[in-house]
Amino acid sequence: MTDKDPKSLISIARESGNTSEPEPLDLGARVRELRKARDWTLEHAANQAGLARSTLSKIENGQMSPTYEALKKLAEGLEISIPQLFTQPKREQVNGRFTVTKMGQGAAHATATYEHELLADGLSRKQMLPYRARVRARNMDEFDGWVRHDGEEFLYVLTGVIKLYTEFYEPIEMRRGDSAYYDATMGHNVVSVSDEDATILWVTSLA
Repeated sequence: MTDKDPKSLISIARESGNTSEPEPLDLGARVRELRKARDWTLEHAANQAGLARSTLSKIENGQMSPTYEALKKLAEGLEISIPQLFTQPKREQVNGRFTVTKMGQGAAHATATYEHELLADGLSRKQMLPYRARVRARNMDEFDGWVRHDGEEFLYVLTGVIKLYTEFYEPIEMRRGDSAYYDATMGHNVVSVSDEDATILWVTSLA
């Protein structure tokens, strides 16, 4: 992209999925809204973005039109994409969905290597798939190749000790309280290296 002014970035935001004409956006108010949603002070947000506090203050108050580099730093500091800076959240889509899964009442699904307990099974069309797993496998030979699927995945060790194998990284041993976040299209497998079966919480994105 050669034209790096804010207008071209708004075009990117439209191309990312907004087909209707967006309402005019107050960029300063949007940045302030994003900062306050994270409960960040102006100074903390400026440090996160690598900007001077005075610069961020001027942006929020509409006293400065940020350069493309400043927009990149803001997006990185807020951990969002640049188009999201120009896209208001769709508040009208809030639907209040809610479900509770009591201990041991998840939907059971066993395989040769894992015992899965699917959580929040009462909700359809979820954006995430949470489940608790008992890790039966003790070595990689028990798997028929790598597990891989769409989305991203978060893993949290509940009990025992596991070893997380991934396609592009060295195996890593993980204990209770350790966690990992990774691209699920990358091959991955988990084995228990403790005497007992380890248990883990897995959350997989479905988007």
